[in-house]
Formats: sequence, structure tokens, C-alpha cells
Amino acid sequence: MERYIDVNGARLWTVSDGAGPAIVLMHAAIVDHRAWDAMVPMLVSAGYQVVRYDARGFGRSDTADVEFSNRADVLAVLDALDIGAAALVGNSRGGQVAIDTAIEFPQRVVAVVAVGAGVGGFEGSLTPDEQTLLDEMDRLESADPTDIAAIAEINVRIWVDGPGQPAGRAPGPVREAVRAMDMANDLPHRVAGRPIRLVPLANERLMELRCPVLAVAGGLDLSDVPQVGERLEAAAPNARAVVLPGIAHMVGMEDPRRLSDIVIDFLRPLGTWA
Repeated sequence: MERYIDVNGARLWTVSDGAGPAIVLMHAAIVDHRAWDAMVPMLVSAGYQVVRYDARGFGRSDTADVEFSNRADVLAVLDALDIGAAALVGNSRGGQVAIDTAIEFPQRVVAVVAVGAGVGGFEGSLTPDEQTLLDEMDRLESADPTDIAAIAEINVRIWVDGPGQPAGRAPGPVREAVRAMDMANDLPHRVAGRPIRLVPLANERLMELRCPVLAVAGGLDLSDVPQVGERLEAAAPNARAVVLPGIAHMVGMEDPRRLSDIVIDFLRPLGTWA
């Protein structure tokens, strides 16, 4: 099933495959819903309904320049597909939205898998070399936001190959797929809207995160990513963290089988849900 779902001031391109308890896959800020393509058949074969959607301003979704809640958009997708509750699997930005949604709407979220995710209000520590890379990324984006090729190149270096890793460490098809999606997301005509932050921020509310949470970090990712997992393990009632060596930020693209197995093993004890 492929369709647009109308929400406040926007249309969200949504794809649903399979049948069974629902898993919603939420993409990172440098890609769109296609970043999860390789994982979908494995999750469907395991007996799940797998939902993907492009967030506002990404992929095939569009939005007016309006204020909106990413958490409300998740619920709009669930409601449109008649899904009472779902497991949320989010990469990077998608993982942060998943955590926020589980805090604000706990009755709609049965579990969260946060892959390379942040937690709103939590600041980890970076190495000097990592900070230099991020400063260069910020400089490029500020100097000429229309130079989408240069911005995509540094995003691939940081998020796909991994900071400090040689260019081309990650598989070529993954690098080029991310590059193409990132450049499309950064086209000058794209409108992102104005997201409304969760208040108070999630870092102050992790005790409210009652559902099972698994924080997955790549061992080649930025240093602050596994620190998010440590923070969740320490503060959320039912959270644990795992670090996967030899992989960077785009875990589901670089090793879809490994992440699919992790998600299936994590969710299997929960049985079925509505």
C-alpha cells in the first residue's frame, strides 16, 4: 500500500507492507523512507506490518511553512492506517522523534528501537577531530546552502563512512544512495516547516519512557552516539544499549540483516499488539 496521508499543512508519503503487529520505521535527516528498503522484506517475513513514511520536507512528502509536531504526525500515520499502537524504529533524527513520541503518547507506542539517535536536551562529548568535522559541515551549510553536492559529500564522510574513517569505507551503493537522497532533500525549493519541540525536553522526562527501549549505536559513529545509549540505560526504566563494531551511523543501510535480526529478537517477547 502506498498513499499520501493528509496532516496539518502537509502530505506525508506513506508505504505499508505486510500484516501483523505494526512497526513504523522512521528515517534519518539525510535520507528518506527508502533508507529502510533492504530491511522491509525481513521484517515482513517475521510477521510484522512494516510502515515507512517521509517526514515533512523529505522525500515525496511536502509541507507548508507551518508549525507542526513530529509526534502528532506519527499519530496521524497510525490513525490513517487504523493502527492502535506500534513499535517505533528510528534512525538518528527519526530515533529522537520516536523517543519523544513514546513519552508524549505512551499508549500508542509499545517499544522503541533508537538507532544512532539523539535525546532532546542531552549533550554528549565529542573528540576534537569530530568537532572539527561537524564545524566544517556547519560552515558549508552556512556559506552556501545551495551547494548541495558539497554538503552531501561531507554528510557521506561523517555519517556513512564514519568520522576518521577513509573515504569509501562503507559500501559504494550505500554511499551513493545516501548522497542522492541527501541532495534531493536539500534542493532550494524544499520547505521544512517549523517543528514544535517536546516540552520539557526528553532528557528531563526519561523516567516517563516506560516501554521497552533498545538504543543501537555503531562503533564507528560519533562518540556522543553511544553516550546516548548509556544515558537511556541509566535513566529510562526499561532501556538497554548495544554497540555494533565496524559500522557507522546508517546501520540499517550498511548491515540490514544484522539490524533486522536485532529488531526481531527485541520485539519477539512482546508477542502481538493492536
